[in-house]
Amino acid sequence: MSSEHAKYHFSATCHTDDAAALHCLRALCQYAEQGRHPQIGWGGTKQSTWRAAGGEFTVRFTRPEFRDAFLGEAQRLLSGHWRFVKKNDTDPATPQR
Repeated sequence: MSSEHAKYHFSATCHTDDAAALHCLRALCQYAEQGRHPQIGWGGTKQSTWRAAGGEFTVRFTRPEFRDAFLGEAQRLLSGHWRFVKKNDTDPATPQR
């Protein structure tokens, strides 16, 4: 695992049945993360992976306040289109390539 990926260990697992909402939530992850490589946070959330997981996906952040900002913005903008499942403070991102 790269040292950059290890920094993204504050995760939020969410569920949605709506592919458009998934893509909006991925964008909100990038918006809320203020680390050097925000795209790391939504790695592993491809539409095919999301479908295979029954609608669940996990996004990751470098700080818990970035995760909280994501959850707040997601609730504000997409209420009713997704739900929060769980969070974890020790769930590092893994390289996708």
